Amino acid sequence: MPRSLPQNLYLLCYTVNDEKFELTNLQGRGQLLRAGALTQLALDGLLNAEGGKVVRRAATPPGDLFLAGVWRDLPTEKPKRWLQYVHNKAHTAEKPVREQLAGTGAVTVHHEKRLGLVPVDRVVVNEPQRVRALQERVRDAVLLGVDPVSVPVDELTMAVFAAEGEVSTVFTGKERREHKQALKRFAAQYDGIVPGLRAALRDSYLSSRAVGGGWGS
Repeated sequence: MPRSLPQNLYLLCYTVNDEKFELTNLQGRGQLLRAGALTQLALDGLLNAEGGKVVRRAATPPGDLFLAGVWRDLPTEKPKRWLQYVHNKAHTAEKPVREQLAGTGAVTVHHEKRLGLVPVDRVVVNEPQRVRALQERVRDAVLLGVDPVSVPVDELTMAVFAAEGEVSTVFTGKERREHKQALKRFAAQYDGIVPGLRAALRDSYLSSRAVGGGWGS
């Protein structure tokens, strides 16, 4: 079964060599998943996006429960700005996506106690080489100077979001600086598909980073 865009964005944050999700990628992960869901809804024709605002289209809800939940959050009449739909429920985004992946066997969640007291969930990816291949495809599209028009929309989205959310498993800070022009071309291509959403994601990420926040586990 093909993975959803939010599921792939979740896996994109996994550090394969260390077999874990780094805390440095915790900030903004909930926003990444929400923005990924909104992108998929836009691609599936379930919302209208123009003028930096979004409104839900009258349609049958998607079968994916996470996507359906995000879709139901959207306004049904008067379009509203993207930011609140990326940011306000970001803290609720990771658990349902992680549970979907666990249900398909893509990840295993180990319920543990840190120092024997604090309950924590340790997530292990069961096909790390598949995740590495995904990360490399997304990286190479930018680092090798591929024309963004020719990049599949899912991979284009992941590259753009990884840059905006400073996901270190995809691009280092040095790579983002050295390939700034390529990333600008990718961002412009994405903005033509879902106008306004990328800027909202960046604003949400910067807001969380400024207060030391982040959502995930």
